[in-house]
Amino acid sequence: MRRKSHKAPERLYALRVDAVAAEGKCIIRTDEGVIFVENPTGGPGVAPGDLVDLRITNKKKQYREAVAERVLERSPVRVDPFCEHFGTCGGCKWQHIRYDEQLGFKHQQVVDHLTRIGKIDLPAIRPILAATPTQYYRNKLEFTCAEGRWMTPSEVGTGQTIDPRAVGFHVPGRFDKVLPIRHCYLQPDPSNAIRLSVADYAFRNDMSMYNLKVHTGYLRTLIIRTAYPDQVMVTVQVAQDDPDQLNGLMNHLQTTFPEITSLNYIVNTKKNDSYQDQAVINWAGKPYIEERMDAGDGHTLVFRVGPKSFYQTNAQQAHNLYRIARDWAGLTGNERVYDLYTGTGTIALFVARQAQHVVGVEYVEASVADARVNAEINGITNTTFVAGDMRDILTDGFFDQHGRPDVVITDPPRAGMDEAVTRQLLKAAPDRIVYVSCNTATQARDLGILDEGYQLTDVQPVDMFPHTHHVENVVVLVRR
Repeated sequence: MRRKSHKAPERLYALRVDAVAAEGKCIIRTDEGVIFVENPTGGPGVAPGDLVDLRITNKKKQYREAVAERVLERSPVRVDPFCEHFGTCGGCKWQHIRYDEQLGFKHQQVVDHLTRIGKIDLPAIRPILAATPTQYYRNKLEFTCAEGRWMTPSEVGTGQTIDPRAVGFHVPGRFDKVLPIRHCYLQPDPSNAIRLSVADYAFRNDMSMYNLKVHTGYLRTLIIRTAYPDQVMVTVQVAQDDPDQLNGLMNHLQTTFPEITSLNYIVNTKKNDSYQDQAVINWAGKPYIEERMDAGDGHTLVFRVGPKSFYQTNAQQAHNLYRIARDWAGLTGNERVYDLYTGTGTIALFVARQAQHVVGVEYVEASVADARVNAEINGITNTTFVAGDMRDILTDGFFDQHGRPDVVITDPPRAGMDEAVTRQLLKAAPDRIVYVSCNTATQARDLGILDEGYQLTDVQPVDMFPHTHHVENVVVLVRR
């Protein structure tokens, strides 16, 4: 039997961090090759310009991976993190970097992906559209309630017995460990107060929380959604149908937070927390909240958002994103528009008044049902929403039935478009394609295929998620 090696890990000292790389990691270039640096849980955070000591964690032929153990000299782009949970929570990983510098790194990420992966000629890229505000910008957060509390090294060192229950976020790389959050800067009030009150109620009433390893316990997740003005949706997910425990918690929430306008629960007996296939029971208030968006020309769109609905989590930047997509679609009122991956129809309805007809296509049937409701409550009649797999739907027969598109707007998930869908767009040959992406790497891959028939004419990065490495990007393609 082969024995495990107990060789001490390789350490490197006093190296300068060069730049940001993919997925928020940093990069150091040495004579021996490239090193990708990430932060261990509870680590100091790494920024371009830092002088750091490293521990090598993995060696590949073309590169090495490492974690930073110490920051010897702080980069001038650094600022003090505003959140006490920075470095452990796993969210807002860039809050130790000045916001203007974050925008520069994201802009460069778009350039690198489009040139290196897409291998296409780029027009001048517009400056990235900054987010305002950069804190409390999310309208949805999902917290895990678990028997698997993450303990800091100082807590472990005390030897004290600590309650294993926690309501908060998963620690990166640990599916079974949850960090209790005292204050989160992502969602406006009353999000923090509701989360802390649920945790306090569970502790005081000895309510068990779900054990993600052995699948026992009661309280599973807490989902909080907010909408302007003064709308709050709370959805509690539990593991068993226990009316006594459920009634107590729901009554507590209703009494303590009269501002909750939609109070719901889900009984999920599965071994995972996904709830798209589970029934949602409306306990009190309406079974939805409503987002409003200025569509211009005196029109305000209303989007009904239920517990399962998808809606952009940064509503203010979503408005800017949709406005760019509509402007770049170049609509005159005579165009047939296809909105691919339409979700609940937000983009389709946003552009409908400037188009002759809009066909929205979406895989999730529940989202298509929401889109049809949203069209009805907004009095929009020139839309058609179809549910199905994009690869199967976009056929010659579908184009014959609904008419070939003059303009296509596509906003796929992070995986991008399937190659068969991309090839079908080439075959359909719309005059213009507006591609909205939350992952510029897969967008670049798809653009490399579309380059066979289209010229890239405009690029607009948009910062939807401040203090993270994620960047949204909109491009417009014109048929050659």
